[in-house]
This record gives sequence, structure tokens and C-alpha cells, in this order.
Amino acid sequence: MPEDGLQWLPRSEVLTFEEITRVAQIMVNSFGVDAIRITGGEPTVRANLPVFVKMLAALKTDLSMTTNGVTLPLIATELRNAGLRRINISCDSLNPETFKEITRRDDLDKVLEGIDSAIAAGFDQVKINCVVMRGINDDEIADFVHFGKTNGVEVRFIEFMPLDADGAWSNDTVVPVNEIRDRINAVSPITQLERTTAPATRYRFTDDTGTIGPQTIGIVASVSDSFCSTCDRVRLTADGQFRNCLFATDETDLRALLRSGATDEDIAQAVSSSVASKWAGHQINQVHFIRPKRSMSQIGG
Repeated sequence: MPEDGLQWLPRSEVLTFEEITRVAQIMVNSFGVDAIRITGGEPTVRANLPVFVKMLAALKTDLSMTTNGVTLPLIATELRNAGLRRINISCDSLNPETFKEITRRDDLDKVLEGIDSAIAAGFDQVKINCVVMRGINDDEIADFVHFGKTNGVEVRFIEFMPLDADGAWSNDTVVPVNEIRDRINAVSPITQLERTTAPATRYRFTDDTGTIGPQTIGIVASVSDSFCSTCDRVRLTADGQFRNCLFATDETDLRALLRSGATDEDIAQAVSSSVASKWAGHQINQVHFIRPKRSMSQIGG
């Protein structure tokens, strides 16, 4: 988020639970989508979120959510009971001062409490998303390895992407996958697991000493070793724009279709046309790379 905040959308521009669920149902029925992730901004600021989770859970997909964890203790059990299976909690630093610098909020204690509440709620998986930034938090890789092993959560280190609201990203702030992997190995040796279409390459600890939960760790190398050729993810923003890539420069307005009497077939065709125009890769660090107009907090990761 930029220091001066963002302009909030009028409530009328945000999709209703019913509208989002309709699009999700079309994606499941027309394209065989078998996994749905609720992201943000921050999804827990949405009133009655467990109601929405229950609506999506009825679609019988692998339902997960990414959250900053700050208010999670208030609704973690409700979300689990509503049908949420897995949860990712964003935490880029275990140092209170660094956390405050990154998030502009002094809420690390609340996030740690949120992680504890997610574990207690009994989700199938609890993962920690840590965006690694050189000179800011890259000295905490070993700390996160220890945190994951001793708290029973899987840490996913994510390369810093050019989607920050301040536009401060530069390639020299990226800690590449090879370096992250070497630093993990120096703390606790790992071996790579078979690659899937998921964003993270996952590794298994070969030394399980001190591990009480998942014996795995992940790295999302979206910049230095992009996985565009195997990516099968699409996004629907809170205001109803369909994106065929996180770094897409164009969006398809599904909200207008939803609110103008379009049939499910019309919406499916709009989705098909968008996906058909998807480019081969995001081209970060190439001369023709175009940064998306919206930041991650507006797109939803």
C-alpha cells in the first residue's frame, strides 16, 4: 500500500457475493476449474466473509484464502467451519521494526496471533508468504526457516515483483531463487520435489530435526526463473475485472456483463477470448516490459 493510502471503491462498484459466486460457478462448469483462492486487498475486511466462503465451498473445489492475518483470530474457526480448506498468511518480517517499516502498521503481534489461530482452527494447510527484499528482510531467511519448522507451517519465499504501489521496485532488490535456496540449505539442507503447475517450487527438508509440522518449504521464483509456460491461473478483481495474468495490461469487464443480463454462455465466451489472448510471459527485465497500472493490493495476488 502507498504511504498516503488508496482511493476506496464505492460500494456499488464492488461485486456482490452472488456475482462472484456466479462467475466462479461458470469457471467450474465451463472450464473445469478445480481450485479457487480468495485474495485481496485484504479479504477479512469484507463483512460476513464466512457466508461467502460457504457459498464458494458449495462448488466443491479446493478452496483457499490469502490474508494478512491481523483479524484472523476473530473468524478463523468460522472460516474453517464454512468450508475453507487452506490458508496463506502474509508475513514479510519477524522483526517488529522491519515489519512496521514494510507494512506501515505495528501489527506483527496480531499477525503471529493470527497464525496461531489458523493452526488451532485445523486448516488442511497453513502457509506463510514472505516476499524477500534485498537489504530489507533478506537477513531473516534463516529465521523464517526456523519459524516454519517449529510452528508447523510451510514458509513460501517469494521473489519481489514489480507490483508495489510505490513503484520502488528495481531488479537489484530481488533476491533470486538460487540465492534463497543456498541460504536455506545453509540452515537446513533441502531437496527439490517434483514441479507442478503451482507457483511455488517446493522442497523437502532432508534434516527434520526440530520439525513439528510440514517438512517442506517453497520458493516462488516469479522474476529470476518465471513459470509462465505452466501457469494456469486467472484472476477476478473485486470490481469485476477478469485478468488472464497477474501482469496483464488489459482487463475484461465481467461486472458490466453480470449487470446487463448476460447469459452464462456470454460470460464464458468473454473469459475464453481473454485467455486466448494471453501472452507467452510477463517479460520482466525485458525492454518491452510494461508495468500493470494496478498494484498487487488492487489486483489480488
